[in-house]
Amino acid sequence: MNPPATHRAPLYLVIDQGGHASRAFVFNAQGQVLSHGTCPIEAEVSAGDHVEYRAEALLLSIQAAIQEAAAASTIELTDIVAAGMATQRSNIVCWDKHSGKPLSPIISWQDRRSADWIKQFDPHAAQVHQSTGLFSSPHYGVGKLLWCIENLSDVSEAYQQQRLCWGPMSSFLLHQLLDERPYLVDRVNASRTLLLNIDSLEWDPVLAQLFKLPDNPLPRCVPNQHPFGTLTIAGHSIPMTMVMGDQSASLFAWQQLQNDALYINIGTGAFIQRVSGDDCTVVPQLLTSLLLQQNQHTAYALEGTVNGAGSALSWIEQQLQPRNLYQQLPQWLESIDTDLLFLNGISGLGAPYWQANFDSQFIGDVSNGNVAQQIVVVIESIAFLLQTNIEQLQQYRPGARKLLISGGLAQLDGLCQRIADLSGLIAHRMDECEATASGLAWLMAHPDPAVIDTTWYRHAQQQFQPQENRPLTERYQRWQHAMRLALNKTA
Repeated sequence: MNPPATHRAPLYLVIDQGGHASRAFVFNAQGQVLSHGTCPIEAEVSAGDHVEYRAEALLLSIQAAIQEAAAASTIELTDIVAAGMATQRSNIVCWDKHSGKPLSPIISWQDRRSADWIKQFDPHAAQVHQSTGLFSSPHYGVGKLLWCIENLSDVSEAYQQQRLCWGPMSSFLLHQLLDERPYLVDRVNASRTLLLNIDSLEWDPVLAQLFKLPDNPLPRCVPNQHPFGTLTIAGHSIPMTMVMGDQSASLFAWQQLQNDALYINIGTGAFIQRVSGDDCTVVPQLLTSLLLQQNQHTAYALEGTVNGAGSALSWIEQQLQPRNLYQQLPQWLESIDTDLLFLNGISGLGAPYWQANFDSQFIGDVSNGNVAQQIVVVIESIAFLLQTNIEQLQQYRPGARKLLISGGLAQLDGLCQRIADLSGLIAHRMDECEATASGLAWLMAHPDPAVIDTTWYRHAQQQFQPQENRPLTERYQRWQHAMRLALNKTA
């Protein structure tokens, strides 16, 4: 928790649209939260691989969170000098450019409805990776956009009548929330479509032709720091100056980028990144991701992804329906030792496997119905998937010397200790769940992200020293073997 804050202008409004809730925060110039608002929202899951949100409901959730934060007695609305927004990076949506009406649901990054379609581009894998920094995965936007125009009559009709807008969710939200109704997209969110060139940072016509994307214009690409337009709250006009992807923003909760660290943020998914500065070189099996474009400064990172983190815990909770799961989980992680394993393919396998359809399965006997054991090994599978990516990332540049861990699921001590034990690196855990919002606020307040600010609030941290844990290491080795066998069967 932040310490008691002393109010002083200027203030910054931060919007954080996440997988399970829309949140808004008002930060002061020292990085302390003066007010906040939260509105829960859940994705609708159908047909196994369709994951989407009702666009109107998601927009209303953001507006409700903003109103709650802005109405708090702890702030003066007129002291808010700028607004910023961070969103899930690979969500897409289609809408009407004249009325603003959504023409499709917001299709989540977790959605895999285009998995079969995108396989046809396997022969172009090297070209796609080199151009975008990504792999030809259904999690990214292009296949979802094409699905919309081929399957939703409202979208195809709007395209024919030249009134179709489409693209990353961040672009839709800007068009809906701001007075000017801009048709813009920040380059971080644009980079998760498989259509942005990671070097030029512009839409790539060669990729559009490869994927047979209709020539309807995509939003204009702009830097993350940009005069996007004006957000009006209760008659007060606030300039929107920063738009980011959520995982990119989370790194800046630690303030200046650290080249000797691996950053891990664990929420619905888990994402692990190693800052590579202005180097956008692509490497096998990992993503090259754009972190920030601000004031002529561009930063990239090598990135690994674990699709099933918080979503895997939600999945097993639905399967087993344990009582008081979150109260019992810390003790279970501390005390339960089992030979059971879990091959975690929830929402598909991300890095370094890149397999969209993978059947999750327990390895071992679950006939005794021990709920606690099954849930513990689902959590442990997240540590195993992260360790696999750590091993990939440590092959490049001088090896990282520490882990910087944040996110809601990272508040589990037993998970953080397992990550430290497997990696052999000290894990620094931020005792603050809202890393995305905090990082975005820091960026908004610091035009030069390299400048050290000793007045900015420093989040409390806990360290997890790596320990020799032979049973855990042996389980990880058995898990790797079981994963190889399972992947060979599906190849």
